[in-house]
Amino acid sequence: MDFNMKKLASDAGIFFTRAVQFTEEKFGQAEKTELDANFENLLARADSTKNWTEKILRQTEVLLQPNPSARVEEFLYEKLDRKVPSRVTNGELLAQYMAEAASELGPTTPYGKTLIKVAEAEKRLGAAERDFIHMASINFLTPLRNFLEGDWKTISKERRLLQNRRLDLDACKARLKKAKAAEAKATTVPDFQETRPRNYILSASASALWNDEVDKAEQELRVAQTEFDRQAEVTRLLLEGISSTHVNHLRCLHEFVESQTTYYAQCYRHMLDLQKQLGRFPGTFVGTTEPTSPPLSSTSPTTTAATMPVGPSVAGLAPPGEAALRLEEVAPPASGTRKARVLYDYEAADSSELALLADELITVYSLPGMDPDWLIGERGNKKGKVPVTYLELLS
Repeated sequence: MDFNMKKLASDAGIFFTRAVQFTEEKFGQAEKTELDANFENLLARADSTKNWTEKILRQTEVLLQPNPSARVEEFLYEKLDRKVPSRVTNGELLAQYMAEAASELGPTTPYGKTLIKVAEAEKRLGAAERDFIHMASINFLTPLRNFLEGDWKTISKERRLLQNRRLDLDACKARLKKAKAAEAKATTVPDFQETRPRNYILSASASALWNDEVDKAEQELRVAQTEFDRQAEVTRLLLEGISSTHVNHLRCLHEFVESQTTYYAQCYRHMLDLQKQLGRFPGTFVGTTEPTSPPLSSTSPTTTAATMPVGPSVAGLAPPGEAALRLEEVAPPASGTRKARVLYDYEAADSSELALLADELITVYSLPGMDPDWLIGERGNKKGKVPVTYLELLS
């Protein structure tokens, strides 16, 4: 118990000395040991790395989970070392609602069929989003958190210890400076005519005491300087390790970009498939206003490339049997034409398609090799492709 009390008193004394030194430095009443410029640059670089890592981490969390309540819930589960429950993505939830709506409104109607197709695509999008969130959390968020909760805490601890060592060093310097000033004043030879012998004896005794105080202060200063230098070296090594942290974060950033690229590529492919299923993919016909162009078999590569849809992935999705036909060359068959009523407005994607207005009547027919989701529609002297899902065949 006595040992603990002595240690407590010693720690309190050290804390008080540091507090006094820190306060005097703030008021400009004490000198402060300055670190070299390279060390200051390392400190600034470390602080900047920490601040930007926090911002990037938080914003990435917002990107992956926009719902703040869900983020708080996940944070609490992590702090409690419990597994975060699986959460349905917005795409999967939308797919569920669309499927239920199709079941209730009629899965055989054009609207119901379209709802089912879109629901399947949204479900695939939700699954792709789930995989992306999982991979981004492992490959990007986790390394950033490990830096902030591991390496940075170690650096901060050593920096605080260095700050304490510097305060101890500057306090020892101030104590030695005061002791030397008092020693110089005590060693001043008094005037025997104006000073009593008793005062002279006291002055000599005080000079001896101040000599001991100076020696003690110098010893404490050497110890404090050694501890400060040792701690400065340890802190410097940790700060120089920030370069390795940047290399690690760079690798994680590449993996995040790779995951994001894969995710958006999957989404793009799913939406192209959905677009084709809905009959809105402009690949069956390609319109042209040049009736004198040569037939398909003699079309030059340059002409063919100019009439194809823009985009490398889009062109590859056209069925192999479909060729770029000209609407002017298409004649209705002798038999097989039917009347159809338009169910919904439809805006033509390009000049090869026919714009539709709800409730109007048009003549439709099919050609050999055509996509079953499309028909040729005629209204007056205009003709073009029309999607089957927008029509109700009458006769």
